[in-house]
Amino acid sequence: MQVAVMTDTNSGISVQEGQENGIWVLPMPVIVDGQNYTEGVDLTHAELYAAMEAGKAAHTSQPAPGDVTDLWDRILSEGAEQIVYIPMSSSLSSSYETAKQLSREYEGKVFVVNNRRISVTQRSSVYDALYLSKLGKDASEIKTQLEKNAYDASIYICVNTLKYLKQSSRVTAAGASLATAMNLHPVLNIRGGKLDAQCVVRGDKHTQKTLIRLMEADLEKRFRYISPKEITLATAGTFVNAEDAQAWTERAQKAFPDYKVTYEELSCSIACHVGSNSIAIAMALRY
Repeated sequence: MQVAVMTDTNSGISVQEGQENGIWVLPMPVIVDGQNYTEGVDLTHAELYAAMEAGKAAHTSQPAPGDVTDLWDRILSEGAEQIVYIPMSSSLSSSYETAKQLSREYEGKVFVVNNRRISVTQRSSVYDALYLSKLGKDASEIKTQLEKNAYDASIYICVNTLKYLKQSSRVTAAGASLATAMNLHPVLNIRGGKLDAQCVVRGDKHTQKTLIRLMEADLEKRFRYISPKEITLATAGTFVNAEDAQAWTERAQKAFPDYKVTYEELSCSIACHVGSNSIAIAMALRY
């Protein structure tokens, strides 16, 4: 059976990368200063960061239902018998519920996965789905496996400023002002699709050290019996300067010599909440 794998740019996978690897990718809408853009099509990450630094409001929304079904129709018309669609976590967006409702009109041809992931860990799930499809698994089996392993992942993010979390009402204005005055940086944890406060770091010097320590604890406690070959480990961020991203990745690689550490840009859906020059580390079990 021909099973197509589809996701959106919340995964950090661009349309071009998807085309190169046999993955269908739906670009996500991004609204900047009241203007509608499409991630990776007419808006780059650098342009988004620049707009936010200039004080322009930025947020994302779920794709229009017609855009979702149009791509499903195209995929099926080009030979696929089933589609595995992996949107961002249902805990962070209504995209999953909308797609689930739409899929009922496709009589078992479209399987929407509630993978409870976003960005770097969502990317890992997409490539897992592609691998399973090449093994001959049908869409129902892939959906079941991805949902079973949904919680086997973590992202830790340290924001450079609380400005954007304040704008999204995830932190109060008073709390943001106090934290800024005291040079405090909150570390957020995304696990199972929920964005939670993990701890607070004072000063920039301790940020990377703290993220490494948190990831070490995950690998040593939650996944101590899992081989490094079965884990995807990545640094991530919304860095304005590429040199900063490279330096962060090199430090993480030195801290985790048994793993291959890669760098991934955080998706626009996260960047709109955390702003530029935020830093992250993520892991997920893989096949």
